[in-house]
Amino acid sequence: MIEIEFGIADVARTRFALSPLWEVMASVRVLKGADEQGLHRPWADQARPRLAAAGVDLAPLFDLVPVPRRSPWAGSVPGFLCPPPTTPLPSLSVELAAVRATPPALLRTTSAVPPHRMAALRADPAVELARLADTIEAYWELALAPYWSRVLTFLESDIRYRAGRLVEGGAQQVFADLDPQVTWAEGTLHLEHRTVRGPRRLDGRGLLLVPSAFVWPRIFSVLTEPWQPALYYPPRGIGTLWHARPATVSEALAGVVGRSRAALLAELATPASTTDLARRTGLTPGGVSQHLAALRTAGLVSAHRAGRHVLYARTRAGEALVEAAGAGSGA
Repeated sequence: MIEIEFGIADVARTRFALSPLWEVMASVRVLKGADEQGLHRPWADQARPRLAAAGVDLAPLFDLVPVPRRSPWAGSVPGFLCPPPTTPLPSLSVELAAVRATPPALLRTTSAVPPHRMAALRADPAVELARLADTIEAYWELALAPYWSRVLTFLESDIRYRAGRLVEGGAQQVFADLDPQVTWAEGTLHLEHRTVRGPRRLDGRGLLLVPSAFVWPRIFSVLTEPWQPALYYPPRGIGTLWHARPATVSEALAGVVGRSRAALLAELATPASTTDLARRTGLTPGGVSQHLAALRTAGLVSAHRAGRHVLYARTRAGEALVEAAGAGSGA
């Protein structure tokens, strides 16, 4: 059990943030077998063949992300791979800049890395860190970018919920239902941990709370220098993230964008290609392409190249429009 002691300044400085880079690391754990309950199987079943078809060498990344009980190295992700974000929602490029700029001294204190990777990192940090960042970027484009709007919408909804809890009852209410592995009592946050024990002081730095789609069923904490203390936790309702729902066309949305475009937006609950969308909707591939071009111009759909294919996905604006139209029509 880890006991995080809060002072008055710590409560005042506790905040929320999101981290695309952390989602990369947590999702790699899923692909390496950490998701024994199969919560993320719908995503993994799409991501695995796409990564394999692209032929990208992912070893520089996958070798550095261990899974407990399946690796001879420690079960924690090396800190330099997932530094806690310094802003509420940094872009992946900003976080990768921090990875590329990792001080060599920090690498020398890292042990949770396979020996051959550690030797390469220490021998030529600039080259190996740049290679690692490029690998992460390639992985992101193939495995996470098409799904990011959906994931981001889900994570932001948890932060809005936590903000309401803060208004209702302060920090105690925020932590009360954060996760079964987290309890709050008399100014101390208790985190269940398999191996680490004892008290930890925040010393006025506060705690960074980071909801994470791929961290479930575990929680992760970063409590060592030089980073701000952080807790990565699964958002409420995580079991519904990939829940398949019938693609129904909202009459309210059809009245605004037209029935064909409303149907395409409904089908893009998960990323899909032009061919997939034509098959599902009965539209011609040419018609689908024209409608998608209009939706992209309006900022409702984004396109992501995945090997030889282009996948389309709803943007955050598209997600919000579908949700609002569905709620307004009673769908």
